[in-house]
Amino acid sequence: MTDNISRIEPSGQVSLLAVFPDLGPAADAIDKLRALGISDDQMNVISGVPVTEAMLGRPSQWTNVPRLAGGGAVLGFFGGAFLMYGVPYLYPYPIQVSSQAVIPGPPTVVILFEITMLGMLLSTFLGVFLDSYFPNYRPMEYVKEVSEGKIAVFFKCSPESKEKITKAMTALGAEKVEVAEVEQL
Repeated sequence: MTDNISRIEPSGQVSLLAVFPDLGPAADAIDKLRALGISDDQMNVISGVPVTEAMLGRPSQWTNVPRLAGGGAVLGFFGGAFLMYGVPYLYPYPIQVSSQAVIPGPPTVVILFEITMLGMLLSTFLGVFLDSYFPNYRPMEYVKEVSEGKIAVFFKCSPESKEKITKAMTALGAEKVEVAEVEQL
């Protein structure tokens, strides 16, 4: 059995959610919410399909994933350089194969590239994993209609403006507007 918790914020604001059948009405609703004085940091859009910020007219989200990927690439490059240039000289006597150099050129380039990309791949995966706050053990706001292709817009408003915003969202095509509840998933 899940525990539903009513979403009345400590600041006295109420969390509402509006469910829209398509992307167009959801984008119009976000514009209307801005016109009613709700800022972008007080809104959250949940969709079952990938929707970019530009499609909804929202500002781009800031993320650390590119920095982590770049850092992983640098670490991978240095790790590959150590494997190629450091390991052969760890032995007391370098292994000489015919007339080749101890560190041959073309295989070195391939190994450096592969280890660099491996470092970037692993750090990108870790960055996306951490940036999505996964795993998350706290109760989350979620609407089952999102799994059916609907788009949910969560927003915070004052209790006084709740009725006015509910009417505006319904006029824009919201299938339902209700107080958001959080559930332990």
